[in-house]
Amino acid sequence: MLLTPDPADEEFPSSLRALESSVSRPVLPSVPHERARLLLLGAFALSGLLAFSWLARIPGVRDLLSLSAADLGGILLIGSIGALATVVSSSALLARFGSARVFAAGTVIIAVGFVLMGLGPALGSRWLFGVGILVNGVGGSLVAVPMNVESTRVERAYGRSVIPHFHAAFSAGAVAGSILGAGAASVGLPVVAQFAAFSVGVAVLRLAALSAGMVLPGRPQALSGPPEKASRSAMSVWTEPRTILIGLVAFAATLGEGAANNWLALAVVDRFGTTEAFGGIALGVFIGAMTIVRLAGTRAIDRLGRVASLQLSLVAGLLGLAAFGLAPHPAVALVGAALWGAGAALCFPIAVAAVSDDHRGAQARVSVITSMGSIAVLTAAPLVGVAAEALGGAQQALLVVLVPLAAALFAARWVAPSLTRVADPAEILADVPEAVPAS
Repeated sequence: MLLTPDPADEEFPSSLRALESSVSRPVLPSVPHERARLLLLGAFALSGLLAFSWLARIPGVRDLLSLSAADLGGILLIGSIGALATVVSSSALLARFGSARVFAAGTVIIAVGFVLMGLGPALGSRWLFGVGILVNGVGGSLVAVPMNVESTRVERAYGRSVIPHFHAAFSAGAVAGSILGAGAASVGLPVVAQFAAFSVGVAVLRLAALSAGMVLPGRPQALSGPPEKASRSAMSVWTEPRTILIGLVAFAATLGEGAANNWLALAVVDRFGTTEAFGGIALGVFIGAMTIVRLAGTRAIDRLGRVASLQLSLVAGLLGLAAFGLAPHPAVALVGAALWGAGAALCFPIAVAAVSDDHRGAQARVSVITSMGSIAVLTAAPLVGVAAEALGGAQQALLVVLVPLAAALFAARWVAPSLTRVADPAEILADVPEAVPAS
């Protein structure tokens, strides 16, 4: 129980006053953009944790619903299409409602989707599971776009590169989610119990972060005009050549990351006859290298600039993927996976930062980038699957990702800053002439 002194009591010991101050002082920083950064890091980590905790249970879900590979692929495709349709329209939603409201709605929708995804296998209902996948895809897009938009606002407030740190947090959350999902499976925790517990817990934490200041005051400056006009104008960014070319970079980066997540472990097991655990280690090497570079790469971006950093990343990704796809030995494959992951780390964060140079309408351009990433996620698994049938194995099939990575290398020069980066936090907090409450 805190001591509450009478302000008039001149003899109240100064040491007790200091103690009370230290106990009651908020743990989070008082500066809005510093507080937002910490909370947003947590939100990205929670997204990775939730997504990969479910991916770790796919084999159990498949068995409970007696799904063939084609059945499972078809259901997942429905969810991806729902996510894509939502993310394409998300810029208009942000223009009308703002980041906080869209994020909160997405949080609740995801929680509902995950509960349905758990109930489906428990009740033996493919239909219910499919609805859950669709709902989760929609909610995921509603959460992802505001998070990326807010990451650009935080970076502008700092005046230096910090966006890769958020994606590093997602990767760290993905590792934790995989471990937790595998642990839940090993102890026989029912899928429905895991999904319900994880979804509710993550939803509570996300909403708490939102309440604590995850979204900076005001709203990202929308394209000018009333909400209806702003919504129409938000779609016009799809005609901007620079935005589309940077979107190509995001597409290639996400395609490579998605292909690795789905096929890298399987490629190692099938090609070298290793154990499933070794395949998991190979994927862990890829994700681990990506996480480390995202944490350390911000200094490289600030020192070398976006263009040089992106070009170096893409070259590393090309060399690493080629080494992995042509590896004659498991050890070579591991080295290739590490170099591939390191190369993939900064591409998407750089693309997000590049389309946000002009904060007027940045939310619409970030939506384009996120949409291109969603398209890549949608196409990664089937593209590599078709190539694997034609080429006789997943290892060689992954080499098809070299083509979009090479195309992204030619488009890399377009990530050069188009405007002087804003470094004044006060300007970021006043993105619109009259700030609109974030909640």
